[in-house]
Amino acid sequence: MTKLFEVPLYPYKWSPDQETTAPVRHPVVIIGAGPVGLAMAIDLAQQDIPVVILDDNDKVSVGSRAICFSKRSLEILDRYGCGDQMVEKGVVWSHGRVFFGDRQVYNFDLLPEEGHKRPAFINLQQYYCELYLVERLRALQQEGKPVDIRGGNKVASIDQMDDHASLIIDTQDGAYRIEADWLIACDGAGSPSRRMLDLDFVGRVFEDNFLIADVIMKADFPTERWFWFDPPFNKDQSALLHRQPDGVWRIDLQLGWDIDKEEEKKPENVIPRLKQMLGEDVEFDLEWVSIYTFQCRRMEKFRHGRVIFAGDAAHQVSPFGARGANSGFQDTDNLGWKLKLVLEGQAPESLLDSYGLEREWAADENILQSSRSTDFITPKSEMSRIFRDAVLDLSETYEFARPLVNSGRLSVPCVYETSPLNSDDVDGLPVRTRPGSPAADAPVGGEWLSDRLGDGFKLLALGLEIPERADIAGLSVEGISVANGDIGAELRSRYLGDAGAAVYLMRPDQHVAARWTTLDWAQIETALNRAIGKGEAV
Repeated sequence: MTKLFEVPLYPYKWSPDQETTAPVRHPVVIIGAGPVGLAMAIDLAQQDIPVVILDDNDKVSVGSRAICFSKRSLEILDRYGCGDQMVEKGVVWSHGRVFFGDRQVYNFDLLPEEGHKRPAFINLQQYYCELYLVERLRALQQEGKPVDIRGGNKVASIDQMDDHASLIIDTQDGAYRIEADWLIACDGAGSPSRRMLDLDFVGRVFEDNFLIADVIMKADFPTERWFWFDPPFNKDQSALLHRQPDGVWRIDLQLGWDIDKEEEKKPENVIPRLKQMLGEDVEFDLEWVSIYTFQCRRMEKFRHGRVIFAGDAAHQVSPFGARGANSGFQDTDNLGWKLKLVLEGQAPESLLDSYGLEREWAADENILQSSRSTDFITPKSEMSRIFRDAVLDLSETYEFARPLVNSGRLSVPCVYETSPLNSDDVDGLPVRTRPGSPAADAPVGGEWLSDRLGDGFKLLALGLEIPERADIAGLSVEGISVANGDIGAELRSRYLGDAGAAVYLMRPDQHVAARWTTLDWAQIETALNRAIGKGEAV
């Protein structure tokens, strides 16, 4: 796989923007061509919003990095046109095991119910994800979509104006300037954009370090997530094992706080640790090594005038729980449709404030769960350790203790409970699909609901007949009618419950905006206006 790291996917090329005396204005500029920046560009390009991506690199990221992609992310990537590639290449899994010492004390299934197109998780190296996203961008370019990716373009400065952001960009041929109606910073945890605007994170940095090692080996471990507390091969610490494609295995080993990171990354120190875990007779090759420190932090606000932050540039969590890249994809899914409506004059600029409100809420949820996981995995007091060890002992025999075991609460999509875009709920429908909730997939007439919903606002009518298309609040809204005879058990349990009929207003990011048990077009129009920021103040 190291060859892939060396292949320029978007090499530097001279741009016409570098020849102009006055800076060229673009509707959207994205800084960072990692998974989140690429996904954001695809989202906008598919909606015919002209977008430029800038990155000082021109290749995929080195090392597997983010590897666990959730069901929700796969559903988003389906709409971005590369979900199939991800699943076909990835390692599908839903089961996990937790060990205390050398004994199993707990196991779990992340998707025990039927009726979903996508699995709970796949494992796939981040460099494959980036490759597929770049390939999708190239395909969109071939279709004539307005997207331009510029490698070897390093943003040197950002200035904010009332109606745009101004950027100076360094290249091998000298600097040039461009302007952006909207600038989206997806430039990672270190985010130079954040520093240029003198913005910072708030939150916690945990006093512990973990070694990540990607090893190539033939092993008979099952395709599951294995987590150890206090294993014999890493006493008083923890460990994690995941399978990836191409015979690559991800191993995380807790090291403690007071370490020399550069020494610990040296192969002569890493390999003995891995042999203790895997056994002296297991043959493996070391592909990539890194050391990370837990951080659970976020920016206070994700929108700053004409600059909007997404992904790790906006929020960081510990890797246990797979909440990093997955929450980044949810950022792009939330922002894309709102930006389109604002750029096209169909919604007020204040709609973009709801991106901050909703995704800050989601970041707080991820940080809370990640902090709790970290506190359980790495107890900071003797009493905390006694409690943790007692929970692990009890969980082997007693079911009541198992929900307390926390080896990383794995990523689930956020419910925007307090979003100003939600309408008041009605009684009698399942809690699972209340306003603010992400759509729960289900089979519908030989198709999947996630595919039927697609992009754009939709009206989903169950047990009622509605037009295939209606003009509401200045938008064209597609109607999906499902007759009673076509409502299967999964769709009924997830969207109807005991009700005889229901109508759901679905947002373009497939979150529920409103729902009713009767068809009332006045209520639908009011709810749609609210969902695009024309109702009560966002």
